[in-house]
Amino acid sequence: MTDDLSSPPSTQRGERIAKALARRGVASRRDIERMIEEGRITLDGKPVTHPATFILPHDHVCVDGKPIDPPQRTRLWRYHKPAGLVTTHHDPEDRRTVFASLPKAMPRVVSVGRLDLNSEGLLLLTNDGSLARELELPSRQWIRRYRVRVFGLVDEKKLQALAKGCVIEGVHYGPIDATLDSTKGDNSWLTVSLREGKNREIRKVMMGMNLHVSRLIRLSYGPFALGNLKPHELEEVAHKTLIDQIPSLKPKKARS
Repeated sequence: MTDDLSSPPSTQRGERIAKALARRGVASRRDIERMIEEGRITLDGKPVTHPATFILPHDHVCVDGKPIDPPQRTRLWRYHKPAGLVTTHHDPEDRRTVFASLPKAMPRVVSVGRLDLNSEGLLLLTNDGSLARELELPSRQWIRRYRVRVFGLVDEKKLQALAKGCVIEGVHYGPIDATLDSTKGDNSWLTVSLREGKNREIRKVMMGMNLHVSRLIRLSYGPFALGNLKPHELEEVAHKTLIDQIPSLKPKKARS
């Protein structure tokens, strides 16, 4: 059973602060717990000291001294991430981040999954951390499709064998559909589809076949496609489309 993503629980006690702030797109629950340990979150002017703190929708909560807006309706955006940005809110190496590159008018958002520094293409962004977790669930079995440029000699039989899954350096990867689209010299373009999406999965699997990934572009994530978005461009998904794809977002009808 999944949480009702359309609104927070309507109890006098409220909900745990990490869950509430994740729902509002501040950061992941784990990151919020870290922020609490660092003393960066206050409730009614006093530092929050425990992640089990409960808050109500209109409590005055600040992160790094900045007020957090009350809960908004759930929204989702398609964003064309260029290479060279990291998908994190705070990077210890002070590299450019996806979130710092967004328009100033954007609300606080979190990403659905990640694309690493050198990967590009479709990245889904939402103002609702619960929705992000929902869309990341392996049980959803959504296909992620990529356009991949590799350097090296492509063995098409080995590509086809990926459909049965593989083990690379002791890690088991699920079925991957990979087809050879074109070859020019030592460079080839592949179309790769998978449902699992482990960390750097495509790069590691290709390396296991002696292929170096020189470019990786995500074309789609489930029913959401990159389309004609140019690098740095983003477009909000229509609310009706979002509800059609995520029925749990549909408002509950009051009982008569």
